[in-house]
Amino acid sequence: MTYKTILVHVDNGSRWPARAEVAVDLTGRFEAHLVGLHAVTPAYSLAYQTVETDPLIIESEKRVALEQAKGAETAFRRTAEKGDSVSAEWRTSSGDALAALALHSRYADLVVIGQPDVQEDSGADMTFAHRLVLMAGRPVLVVPYIGAPGTIGKRVLLAWNATREATRATTDALPFLQAAEEVRVVLVKPDSSSHGEVPGADIGLYLARHGVQVKVENIEGVDVDAGNLLLSRAADLSSDLIVMGAYGHSRFSELVLGGVTRTMFESMTVPVLMSH
Repeated sequence: MTYKTILVHVDNGSRWPARAEVAVDLTGRFEAHLVGLHAVTPAYSLAYQTVETDPLIIESEKRVALEQAKGAETAFRRTAEKGDSVSAEWRTSSGDALAALALHSRYADLVVIGQPDVQEDSGADMTFAHRLVLMAGRPVLVVPYIGAPGTIGKRVLLAWNATREATRATTDALPFLQAAEEVRVVLVKPDSSSHGEVPGADIGLYLARHGVQVKVENIEGVDVDAGNLLLSRAADLSSDLIVMGAYGHSRFSELVLGGVTRTMFESMTVPVLMSH
């Protein structure tokens, strides 16, 4: 297994060029094809939901959107050209950004998006990335808005809780895991009822059979919540990528009340690959 098509989300914010550089690097590393998708929900379509918008305003916003898309395409192609013989294409969407990204994700092996940044756009939909992870049906690599390390995937932290979502994330991340110098599998307060007689032993053997350089670590007797504990261990281990399953419990309760997935979205310091 490898990644042969990588999709990166391009919007009108200032952060997307950094994640485009990440996508270009991964495209070269995995000898993949890169798709840049400019997907921004039109402001007039949102306004129309509450009050009818003046046609002149709609036309003006359409012209602005077209100019922004052209500027983004130029910048994207310039970034793609920095890669070593990277195969790349450009796509645009004039409809709902989430629906467009979810649709194009169906035909990609890996989707690269950005961490929500309320400081850049206080009016942005902070649930956009959360909902895409649930809808995409593909592994989603979320790049922190503070930027990404020079190389992603040398030292990987795999958060393992023996759930369906964690299993999906593990297999989705195999191209990263097999190429990594070290993979640290971290179990937080594991119990034998869900992990097996020796928590961590089975996942360690599974990965080793796939040629992964793996170490397993069980963390017991801690009061810190799992999300912050994983972030702390990632910092201790100098991890440059976290792999985890997303929304293993009730999706609604995690979106509203919090949880490990939400903690990661809010506080990630390195890229996080999530699968649901």
